[in-house]
Amino acid sequence: MKKHLSFWTCLFVAAVLCSGCLVAESKYLTKVSEADRLGQELAALDAKYKDLQTENADLKNRIDALSGNLKTVTGQKNELETLLDAKSDDLSKTVAASRKKVADLEADNTKLREQVADLKKKSQEVEAQSKTYQDLLQEMKAEIAQGEITITELKGKLTVDVVDKILFASGQAKVKKEGLAVLKRVVDILKTVEDKNIRIEGHTDNVPITSRLAKFYPTNWELSAARAINVTRYLQEQGIDPVILSATAYGEYQPVADNETPEGRAKNRRIAIILTPRD
Repeated sequence: MKKHLSFWTCLFVAAVLCSGCLVAESKYLTKVSEADRLGQELAALDAKYKDLQTENADLKNRIDALSGNLKTVTGQKNELETLLDAKSDDLSKTVAASRKKVADLEADNTKLREQVADLKKKSQEVEAQSKTYQDLLQEMKAEIAQGEITITELKGKLTVDVVDKILFASGQAKVKKEGLAVLKRVVDILKTVEDKNIRIEGHTDNVPITSRLAKFYPTNWELSAARAINVTRYLQEQGIDPVILSATAYGEYQPVADNETPEGRAKNRRIAIILTPRD
């Protein structure tokens, strides 16, 4: 009986020991398997790390390349901006110069238009004055032929010189009847004239006034003034606008001939009717 109990006891112990060995071996194999798996994972991670390093190096290279390109582009941009600024300044100067040139041309054009208008006006005035000149020549041809009237036209000024014997008695300032008839013919032509001033000038010879006439006309100034005023008043009475009329006395101081001869003195004693452009 004791032998039988010992047998089963030994058998139980052996089973227990075998069971423990199996458990230990199983744990070992599990650890080995886990170590292999971790090794594989580590190898994979190492390979991935190396790939990431390579990729990182590539990225750095690309970043360096892009930085270089960025610097190049930035430099080109700055260069273009500088060039554009310079071109913009040049263009602004060109535009300003062009505007000034246009303004100058417009000013010149305005001046030319004014000059053309002025020339046209002067041409019309010359034509009108020439017609007046021709009309007077035709109307007064008898008196011109006899040397009693002289008509001249020069530089826009038309002058009708009438010797005093046609208009006045010797030493008198009142226009005589025959003189009024002559003036009437002149006035009829002058009424058609536009844009002209009419100046009446009194002239004498250099012979001093003596005897009773000296009470009325102390010098030739007074005589020439009275004659010019009387003719001017007659022109006004005949309908010529007094605004364009004026009377001037020159006495003996603007002769047209030599006062040393009777013929010269006769020419110097005159009334001048002068047409000039209005301002």
